[in-house]
Amino acid sequence: MFDVRPVAYVIGLLTACFGAAMVLPMAYDLWAGNGHWAAFAESAVITAATGGLIAMASANGVGDRLTIQQTFLLTTGVWVALPVFGALPFYLGATEAAYVDAFFEAMSGLTTTGSTVFTGIEDMPQGLKLWRGLMQWFGGIGIIVVAMVFLPELKIGGMQIFRSEGFDTMGKILPRAGEIARSIANIYLGLTAACALAYYAGGMGRADSVVHAMTTIATGGFANSDASFSAFPPAVEYTACLFMILAALPFVRYVQVVAGTARPLLKDTQIHAFLLTALALVAVLTAWQLLEVTDAFEPALRKSLFNVVSILTGTGYASADYTLWGAFAVSVFFFMGLIGGCAGSTACSIKVFRYQLLFASIKAQIRRIHAPHGLFQPRYQGKPVGEDVLSSVMSFFVLFTVTLGLLAVALGMTGLDFITSLSGAATALGNIGPGLGAQIGPSGNFGGLNDTAKWLLAAGMLIGRLELLAVYAIFTVRFWRA
Repeated sequence: MFDVRPVAYVIGLLTACFGAAMVLPMAYDLWAGNGHWAAFAESAVITAATGGLIAMASANGVGDRLTIQQTFLLTTGVWVALPVFGALPFYLGATEAAYVDAFFEAMSGLTTTGSTVFTGIEDMPQGLKLWRGLMQWFGGIGIIVVAMVFLPELKIGGMQIFRSEGFDTMGKILPRAGEIARSIANIYLGLTAACALAYYAGGMGRADSVVHAMTTIATGGFANSDASFSAFPPAVEYTACLFMILAALPFVRYVQVVAGTARPLLKDTQIHAFLLTALALVAVLTAWQLLEVTDAFEPALRKSLFNVVSILTGTGYASADYTLWGAFAVSVFFFMGLIGGCAGSTACSIKVFRYQLLFASIKAQIRRIHAPHGLFQPRYQGKPVGEDVLSSVMSFFVLFTVTLGLLAVALGMTGLDFITSLSGAATALGNIGPGLGAQIGPSGNFGGLNDTAKWLLAAGMLIGRLELLAVYAIFTVRFWRA
């Protein structure tokens, strides 16, 4: 019989910790002198008490290690449970949001998607703005641990190729995962602090610097105003670009740098491909702006750089309404969002390494056509790639495409137009942030969508953030029989 107690125990503990974290925005609201602190106090009690009770009720089933099935369920269960409680400060607090809107905002935060249903964000209580930033910050570090510890062992979407980095964890999952998490946490905290200081030096206020640093390093995209980054000076835009790029690189490389070797960081072909892709897209869109939109070079370069890096990494900030740049630019932004950053980072979407493996497989197949008797093995980072990895990657691409199509059709059936449906499905599944069109584009938000569409998009965020297969696996009969 499938034992859910170890899974419930971990989810209960994390939920209790999540409730304890609500004390931070509660204290901030108290310090700011507004009455919204009571909503956080109530939410914290409900969340911490529920999590604690679940953990205590399940403690008698905790063993030395989790099975593969339990790990699948844990990976998905955490990202379902936390948004349920993360929504409470919005539902009980000043926004007086319907629960679907509160849940959408919490799911968008914890999956680091960055889509929002709220307007007038700059007028929100200070604690709520901090809570939005904290949710994305927690979600960012959480997904790094999942991507580096769990998904490679679960053989999700080709992630098993990164087991070669030495993070073999399933034998003693908690001790090894704890060691990795501590290293990541120190680096993650250091990058966040450096980003906050850089923002403050560039002209942001102290509160904005802290919140935007958290959402930048998480590549989340929640901003403290409806205007996003168009409200800040150029120096802040350049600073954001630097830290979005740093957050989109594999955190395992930072661990290795701290350990004393920078060679893997400098030699990583995934990083090279990501940076070259970003450079090419910036060059193309800067040239397009100079030809069709403006004749001012620096603003064209800055707006292209910022918005390309933001969408490519799945952060989702905006410093300009790029849908006004013309049909070509809109098409480029749509497809670049489906590229993503590097594996083992906070970045979202399909990720660069999968495209590298896809092209390596295509190249090997073309060579086999030209020389049928030859032996051609796809290679990644100079090493041959096994059939299990290639099969997993191809399955991911197929499943991503099918899910994108089905989600877009489902959104269309709720009454949304074609552009909103397709770009909404893409931005949710890729955890990108803004969609396209007047309603959900970079100058709009998701608040005007119908409730069914919001639930569908929230489900898409979850599925995309956990690399699809981790979620779909638990809906099979064989999973529960195992």
